Amino acid sequence: MTYVDGFVAAVPTANRERYIEHARVAAAVFRDNGALSVAECWGDDVPDGEVTSFPMAVRKAPDETVVFAWITWPDKATRDAGMAAMMADPRMQPDRNPMPFDGKRMIFGGFEVVLDA
Repeated sequence: MTYVDGFVAAVPTANRERYIEHARVAAAVFRDNGALSVAECWGDDVPDGEVTSFPMAVRKAPDETVVFAWITWPDKATRDAGMAAMMADPRMQPDRNPMPFDGKRMIFGGFEVVLDA
């Protein structure tokens, strides 16, 4: 069954191009390690909430934009191996491809697909 990793983060708006380049490198690493697809989305209509919201969840500052991303894998075993390989890949080391945002505020998780209509 297909498996998906989802991510939400707040990125300094001024770092948009740096983020896209970081994501481009990461996507190649994920694809090299079994991912079927990688999608990166720059927030365009992400409203603040009263009780909860994407901006609240990542503690978005006024000069930041919420990004939403997902990686599709053929199954969880491929994802587990692919994520381990990604963490060891020289292309993803902080000195070579630093995250252009505060990774401590990133929300992420793995999900089993139960409906794909």
